[in-house]
This record gives sequence, C-alpha cells and structure tokens, in this order.
Amino acid sequence: QVQLVESGGGSVQSGGSLRLSCAASREMTTRHCMGWFRQAPGKEREGVASIDHLGETSYADSVKGRFTISRDNGKNTLYLQMNSLQPEDTAMYYCAAVFAPRYGGGLCLQNEFYYWGQGTQVTVSS
Repeated sequence: QVQLVESGGGSVQSGGSLRLSCAASREMTTRHCMGWFRQAPGKEREGVASIDHLGETSYADSVKGRFTISRDNGKNTLYLQMNSLQPEDTAMYYCAAVFAPRYGGGLCLQNEFYYWGQGTQVTVSS
C-alpha cells in the first residue's frame, strides 16, 4: 500500500504555470505506474500524464507540449509541471498509483489505478 498527498494547486491567469507535487508514503520500488488525473465539474475524470517504474512517460493529447511529468525517487515524490495553462485546464488534480500494472510504458493511463490522493485544485482564469 501507499498513501499519496498532492500539493501545489492554486489560481493562476491564462498562460501561467504551476507545479504540482505528490508525496508518496514509501519508496516505489516494485513495478508500477504513477499518474496525474483531473476532473472538472460536470465532466468525467481524465488521465493527464503517467510515468512507469522505468521512467517512460505518456500524456493526454490536450496537454502534450505544455505539461511535464517527472519524479524524484530520492524524495518519493511525483511532479507535474504545467505551463501555458488555459481556462480549460481548471479542475481538481489527483495523483494515483498502481502496482504490477497490466499495461506499462506509454499505456500506463489505461490501467485501473488503486491508490489515490485527495486532490489539489487548479483554477485558471482568462
């Protein structure tokens, strides 16, 4: 098991940047995927970006070139750098993890994620 705690959300103007962090309660040593998801009011949750235990990343088309997922294994922390933010990026952002995933690498977001953080709100104004 692992507990995940997100931070770094806030309110920014269009074109601004934010960096989200997700602190894991333990070292992620086994095969796994970690991801960032978001959910806006009235919309379904969507996968934003993922990274597997080998460091392979994947992104939703809507954020490619603007968002970057990364990790600091020494700090057991996952990051999401978000640049060129737009009002449509406004949502609650969640960090999630799954161990021994069925799909790895660029298909990480297709897994069912079992461990979730409490979320951090991102609001982008025009």
